[in-house]
Amino acid sequence: ALLTTVGFQIISNFANDYGDGIKGTDNEHRVGPKRALQSGEISPKQMLTAIKITSLITFLIALLLIYISFGKENFQYLLIFLVLGILSIAAAVKYTVGAKAYGYSGFGDVFVFLFFGLLSVVGSYFLYTKNLNIWVFLPATTVGLLSVGVLNLNNLRDRESDIKSNKRTVVVKIGEEFGKYYHYYLLIASFLMALLYVIVEYKSSYQFLFIIAYIPIFKH
Repeated sequence: ALLTTVGFQIISNFANDYGDGIKGTDNEHRVGPKRALQSGEISPKQMLTAIKITSLITFLIALLLIYISFGKENFQYLLIFLVLGILSIAAAVKYTVGAKAYGYSGFGDVFVFLFFGLLSVVGSYFLYTKNLNIWVFLPATTVGLLSVGVLNLNNLRDRESDIKSNKRTVVVKIGEEFGKYYHYYLLIASFLMALLYVIVEYKSSYQFLFIIAYIPIFKH
């Protein structure tokens, strides 16, 4: 499961580098460290090859994981998770790659919330337990909102260059000031969802230790 998760993240990083690179979004106006294509260290063809190879390896690992978890006796679940795996790879690539890349239309936040939050947490829970607990959607929402928060920070940083590149992120659409308010909402809402889950599924006071992780987040 860990290898599959890492694989999806690598695909996403490679695809973002490739998509923004060939569209010219990663240019001299971009703030932050230079990406591989932007620096010229890797050609677009090499990056595209890396995306294809990583996607294939990740798919095979995911396929093995699904088969080990469900086997032939749960073929319907195996098929569902196989489709979800393919959709996850497609979502990772289509964020910035292609004429209709959803990251350029302001839908990146929605897809990140769905795939990095709900699908990853709820899917993993079902993969191991073969059960669906409605309360698991609370920590899934927490992870999803925090993931969107990471994306939003990047979009706040890249707002000016995104405007020049016609990349219509949420921050570009609502402006920098409201983008910051949006970020506060993401962090506070994620904390409340986690707190609610601990209260609902309370078994030990140690469950509240997660609050420590939020101290540097809110302080920052």
